[in-house]
Amino acid sequence: MNYRTKKGEKKGVGFWRVNTTGSFLLILLLSAVLFCKKPKMEGIGDMGLIGENFDAVAMGRSSREDEYESRSGSDNLDGGASGDDQDTPLGKSSRKKKYHRHTPYQIQQLEAAFKENPHPDEKARLELGKRLTLESRQVKFWFQNRRTQMKTQLERHENAILKQENDKLRIENIAMKEAMRSPMCGHCGGQAILGEIHIEEHHLRIENARLRDELNRICVLANKFLGRPLGSFPGTMPPGMANSGLELAVGRNGFGAMNSVDTALPMGLDFGNGLSSPLTMMSPRPTPSMSNTDVSFDKSMLMELAFAAMNELLKLAEIGDPLWFRNFDGSGEALNLEDYARSFPPCIGMKPSNFTTEATKATGTVMINCLALVETLMDTSRWVEMFSSIVGRTSTIDVISSSSTSGSRNGNLQLIQAEFQVLSALVPVRQVKFLRFCKQHAEGVWAVVDVSIDAIQEGSQPREAGNCRRLPSGCIVQDLPNGYSKVIWIEHMEYDENTIHNFYRPFIRSGRGFGAQRWIATLQRQCECLAVITSSAVPSGDSAAVVSPSGRRSIAMLARRITRNFCGGVCATFYKWEPIQTGTAEDTKLMMRKSIGEPGEPPGIVLSATRTIWLPVTHQRLFDFLRNEQTRSQWDVLSHGGPMHQIVHIAKGQDLGNSISLFRANAAASDANQNSMLILQDSCTDVSGSIVAYAAVDTAEMNVVMSGGDSSCVAFLPSGFAIVPDCFQNSNNGMLEKEDNGGSSNGSLLTLGFQILVNSLPAAKLTMESVDTVNALISRTLQGIKTAFQCN
Repeated sequence: MNYRTKKGEKKGVGFWRVNTTGSFLLILLLSAVLFCKKPKMEGIGDMGLIGENFDAVAMGRSSREDEYESRSGSDNLDGGASGDDQDTPLGKSSRKKKYHRHTPYQIQQLEAAFKENPHPDEKARLELGKRLTLESRQVKFWFQNRRTQMKTQLERHENAILKQENDKLRIENIAMKEAMRSPMCGHCGGQAILGEIHIEEHHLRIENARLRDELNRICVLANKFLGRPLGSFPGTMPPGMANSGLELAVGRNGFGAMNSVDTALPMGLDFGNGLSSPLTMMSPRPTPSMSNTDVSFDKSMLMELAFAAMNELLKLAEIGDPLWFRNFDGSGEALNLEDYARSFPPCIGMKPSNFTTEATKATGTVMINCLALVETLMDTSRWVEMFSSIVGRTSTIDVISSSSTSGSRNGNLQLIQAEFQVLSALVPVRQVKFLRFCKQHAEGVWAVVDVSIDAIQEGSQPREAGNCRRLPSGCIVQDLPNGYSKVIWIEHMEYDENTIHNFYRPFIRSGRGFGAQRWIATLQRQCECLAVITSSAVPSGDSAAVVSPSGRRSIAMLARRITRNFCGGVCATFYKWEPIQTGTAEDTKLMMRKSIGEPGEPPGIVLSATRTIWLPVTHQRLFDFLRNEQTRSQWDVLSHGGPMHQIVHIAKGQDLGNSISLFRANAAASDANQNSMLILQDSCTDVSGSIVAYAAVDTAEMNVVMSGGDSSCVAFLPSGFAIVPDCFQNSNNGMLEKEDNGGSSNGSLLTLGFQILVNSLPAAKLTMESVDTVNALISRTLQGIKTAFQCN
């Protein structure tokens, strides 16, 4: 055919259009026939079949398996009809198949078999179907559907995790963008204008930082030697300029270390976004002056202080020599104050001239996992229970920031008020208000830091009630494979040493009083005690085998309460005590309180008497003498001059000194009341000192406790001893002449504390006769101890 002619060209084109239309109609007809001939299952429309064909080609699966995997795991079609019976003529509705719903028993057995093997072979399917009266094909389809459901659930869970990670990255991205809007100069800490800052302005800021440091040193020296306040020197910066733009530019504001150049974190620790914190990139806020009245702080300012303290804590934990050097006994490390002053700007302002710095570091392995220890530190009630000999009283004032994840302490920031104590009336209780900030830095690595807010503004004096302030202190906890934790503890405080008696100044300086060594030792002892008491195995040498495990736990709880009340009575922290001025026995501290008979204490007037003496006896020797039931009659009036009989002995750890003992007085005595009373004693010892606390308890009440009953209702008044080494041989200050038998070392400081019910009526008055009786009891007890060691 000739297509060159115009007529022929039209004819050819028309012929092509006819053929194309016919082919298209033919394809549609064939498709309709194919769709009509294909069997259709109940609940699956044409779009579902098209999707099946697409999946069969793309995924390599058969369409018949996909049909069954799209249904429920417990529903199946009745398999009695064949596929040909499902064909229906065009224009007529298809017949619906009947569902076969599995029974609960069948589903339970199928689920159990799925847990054992999600992919059973033909033989296993036949056996399972025979046992459950199901066809092999039904079992096969059920397992296919169950695997699909499992995969869908897993994908949903993974999608949720990915969404959380995506949200976290988005927040970090926003924080980084905000930080990039106001970049800081890496040399001087000032505001940097990228591409526009002049070189001369840059040098001026660096010179300003140097001059500011020189001015601070001159002011401190003048304040130290002349005793004049910082603001009274001529030429110094006015108070209104204390937080000017120049001062903020060099990072010498109240937060100091926040804008330090070195932002590297130790041990791979990070705040989560590669920066010390998003807040460290912002200009610090002015800090309000502190007074004796409570001040409402800006939360953002407190968060900035918390991040700065965390940054300093991590750096102190990482750096070793020469910043830290070993103590004389090797139990911990002390801070090199000169190197610290050169490396770290003041975090909460300059140190007052009359204050002494105490900074120690200790490392140890603790029998507790990381999360449990973090939870204990962030819960004040559990914290005071763990460190009852150190923390007298505490309360959470405010929760400034909490974690967005339920149950997590990551990012938690609290404002806490606490009292720290050494068990003697010669050492004042340290009252501190501080921030506690918790942060997770890696998998199994957490850090908890404390920093005082009593003197945030540079040069301000601390609150009169506190008499000390807490610089960045706390611990870094890392999980170990055996379930234990590695703890690095740092304690950094400034306090007025003039308020401490000469007896205890060397002990406090050694770090055993409030230092990191004492915190680590107490934590290790308490965790070991908890592990032993809650264990079902009875330690060797433990005579409490006749007591049930619940009875051992009840006895341990009662003993812990005795020790806690004894510590609170010596330091006047557990109850509200009123001091008594008698004019006599000046070396004995007397206090009283009125008990209304709450559960666990008798009603009436309670008198507390405390006295501390020095003895030329080693710490360990004195501790063994006081806790031994064979030598107890030499000093205890409750023994009535006869030996004590030990009924129960419960070990609290590997050290024999950590134990609980139940004594009965001499059974041959004629006093009937004596036979109805028992003495429960709790002994604790570690490198920082020892405690022997005891109380008389009723026999009937103690029998209930030994059988596992509640011990919180047992009434008692505790007494006991606190023993610490004097540490004089390691002090250059000859502040005490010791009249011992063998030289000038190996002495101990012994604190005796009694709590006595002098009248059972709360409305009664305290008489001088009761005071004289208590003084006579203390003198008799101490005289018996001195006579035993021949050191009168």
